[in-house]
Parts: sequence; C-alpha cells; structure tokens
Amino acid sequence: MQKRSVREWTARMVILVLGLVIAHLGVTLFMLTELGADPFNVMIQGLAKHLPVSHGITHMAVCCLIILVLLAVDRSYIKAGTLVCMAFGGPIIDGFTLVLNSVVNGTLPLILRLVTVVIACVILAFGMTIVIQSDAGTGPNDLVAVVLSDKLKRKFGIVRVAVDVSFVVVGVLLGGIFGIGTLVCAFVVGTAAGILMPVSMQLVSRGLKMIGKISEEDGKIRTP
Repeated sequence: MQKRSVREWTARMVILVLGLVIAHLGVTLFMLTELGADPFNVMIQGLAKHLPVSHGITHMAVCCLIILVLLAVDRSYIKAGTLVCMAFGGPIIDGFTLVLNSVVNGTLPLILRLVTVVIACVILAFGMTIVIQSDAGTGPNDLVAVVLSDKLKRKFGIVRVAVDVSFVVVGVLLGGIFGIGTLVCAFVVGTAAGILMPVSMQLVSRGLKMIGKISEEDGKIRTP
C-alpha cells in the first residue's frame, strides 16, 4: 500500500470532517422530531437497560468494542478519522441542537415531523457516504456495514438496510424504545446511501484534487 503524503492525508481529513458535519446535521434533525432513536441507538438503549452504566457510556463502550474487534481482525479499517468521528460527533450534535431546537421539535404536526425525518435520513446518508469515500476513517457504528459490504462483496446500501433492521430487532428484544421515525431511518438511510454513494465518490475525488492538488493516481478512492 502506497504511503500517503501529508497533503493528501490533510485533504482527506478535511473532506471527512465536512461529511461528519453534514451527517450529524441529519442526526440532529432526526432526534429533534422525537419520533424515535436511530437503529443503532435503539440497540444501545436495550443494552443499557441490562448494564449498570448510562446510555452514553454504553454507546462509547460498544463503539470501542467495534474498534478493538476490527483492530484484531482487520486493522486496515481503523484510521485516524474513525477516532475523529467518535470524539466529535456528540459535540457537533449538541451545537446543531442549540441552533435548530426552536425550528424542529415535538410540537410540530406529525406530518411535518415525518417529512423532516425523511429529509434528515437523506442528509445523514449523504454525509455518511462522504465520510466513507474520504477513506480517512469511518464512524464506528457505520463500520459494521462497511466491513460486511466489503467482505461479502455486496452493495453498501443493501447491507446498511440489513444492518439497521438487525439493530432495531435486537434493540426491541432487549427493551429498547423506538418509534415510527426509527423504522423510516432503518429503511431510508441505507437506500439513500446506496443511491448517493456514486455521487459522493465523484465529489470526494474532485475535492481531493482541488483541496490537496493530488495526482490522478493518488486521488483514487475506495468504493464499498
């Protein structure tokens, strides 16, 4: 594997952070509708009910476990950007919540909140695919779908839907709480990601050449 230059690494990290912000804008909008947690967090809710720790600590522990398993099995998936996603996702959501709480909240009519959920899921999918295509690291919870997609040689969008549905089922069996927004998220995010992945691939490729002035060969990116 060819070693990346500092310029290329920096360009990829800039693109990852941009994707991270976009993705968490979607996550924040979804949360503010109060129509249920995202599939991964439904599973975390269920786990937290059976553990003597908070939801936040359970979330962090599961993410760390995913990272540790991949470090032992295939460390090529764990990159600096994975830790960036893990460290800054929460603060980004907190910031967006302060700004958007007066615009989107549980007092809106149900139909408007459902529309917001769909829009939020598409925004989340777009940001997530940018993060993945940056090839600088992927959020720990998204890595499950990325790794399975690569190993099983299946389209990312299909695998993502299957993983999200599995999270919901496991979460409900463990006692996690979900709503109609959770079901929308389980099916829309993966589907939208599958559609948007080629678009994100082109945008990231152009961004790498523009931001880092990277050559055609160095600018090649992975396609899960």
